[in-house]
Amino acid sequence: MASGNARIGKPAPDFKATAVVDGAFKEVKLSDYKGKYVVLFFYPLDFTFVCPTEIIAFSNRAEDFRKLGCEVLGVSVDSQFTHLAWINTPRKEGGLGSLNIPLLADVTRRLSEDYGVLKTDEGIAYSLSRWLEAWQ
Repeated sequence: MASGNARIGKPAPDFKATAVVDGAFKEVKLSDYKGKYVVLFFYPLDFTFVCPTEIIAFSNRAEDFRKLGCEVLGVSVDSQFTHLAWINTPRKEGGLGSLNIPLLADVTRRLSEDYGVLKTDEGIAYSLSRWLEAWQ
């Protein structure tokens, strides 16, 4: 696993990534969430059966998190196009269906590396949740 640049007690490394938000592509930066808490969770790949239950659960509770001043962001090494295809696939067919949280594309794997969750031998992220306070 990559050691990463994220450190406990230090500001979280800022990032910029293309995300699928409400069915459209949007650039998302950690600094967009300044003053809020952020749950930044990583999962290995789209169209697998490893994490869809957790992703859907985060999506279903997104409004509860927002009421606490917290945003939820999901990240994998897949492209935004793959994320959109997975979201557009019905749940009964192995897709996610509509989501209330952004899914960020980390095709360069830099975000996964910066946060120390990259499985360098496989080029995918470990499935971890990271709580971050978004501030600079």
